[in-house]
Amino acid sequence: MNPQDIRNILGPELEAVKALVRSRLSSDVPILQDLNMRVAGNSGKFLRPILTLLMARACSGGRVSDDTRLFAAAVEMLHTATLFHDDVADGSDTRRGAPTAMSVFGPVPAVLVGDFWLARAVGLIADSNYHEWGMRAFARTFSDLAEGEMLQQQKASLCDTTEEEYLRIIYCKTASLFRLCAECGAKTVEAPPALFEAASEYSRAMGLAFQIKDDILDFEGGDIGKPAGVDLKERKITLPLLGALRGVSDPQEIRGMVKDIEAHPGNAAVINKLVLEGGGIDYAYRVLHDYVISAIDSLQALPHSRDREMLEELALLNETRKK
Repeated sequence: MNPQDIRNILGPELEAVKALVRSRLSSDVPILQDLNMRVAGNSGKFLRPILTLLMARACSGGRVSDDTRLFAAAVEMLHTATLFHDDVADGSDTRRGAPTAMSVFGPVPAVLVGDFWLARAVGLIADSNYHEWGMRAFARTFSDLAEGEMLQQQKASLCDTTEEEYLRIIYCKTASLFRLCAECGAKTVEAPPALFEAASEYSRAMGLAFQIKDDILDFEGGDIGKPAGVDLKERKITLPLLGALRGVSDPQEIRGMVKDIEAHPGNAAVINKLVLEGGGIDYAYRVLHDYVISAIDSLQALPHSRDREMLEELALLNETRKK
């Protein structure tokens, strides 16, 4: 089963979420309306709403609620808002092959559009029957996202990232939002505590595996919404490089090469070769596999269903996907 099969199975539920996103982004400011609709029409995989819907179904015997749809739309809008902000922070000109809002309109409008999406996401939460819980859950995730970005920026300036720090960064920047998605799904169908905890544990491990795979593809090459090799150029030390550093006699020399990469662009080819030939990719895949297995094991608390099987497939996909 591939992601398109899952999207087909969810069918009307997913289309309802997409329609909800478009309707809540409506604005009478022409430039904002144009940009919102352009971005909404190029929204990518819609993975996070899919996770919300699937987890709700897996916890409830195939049922979703109106609140599930509200939260599914809200998590997609939160995710997209973070992309607007990330593109400004990273100076990215393209995403998924299309010009970013930052490159077309400049950094200030891009940040403001991201803020608009965040505000509309909060409006969706406020309209739900779980608004008090939702506000706390989204606030926790907002905090994680900001802390993760700031820690990543700090570590990129020093080039001293440890594996523990790397895992904290990717939890905050990626897995925290996956966790929010699954918890929203479970909460909005009144899942009992054991199932809610299973949803939380699955999505945390799934999110870590997802980001590790993106970081692997940054070295191997893949369609992850940005050109390969960007992380290294931005002096981000990710798990494949950390794995390769375990086998070198002088890790500080390599870290110094990363730190000097802007002044010496040729360092990138040397480091990339080290990662590809020095065991870095293999190490990252082993860690990724452990998180995939942890995610699948967490699902055993849920009743067996096609929805649970689809969640298992989503976790396994991290070992093979190319985008």
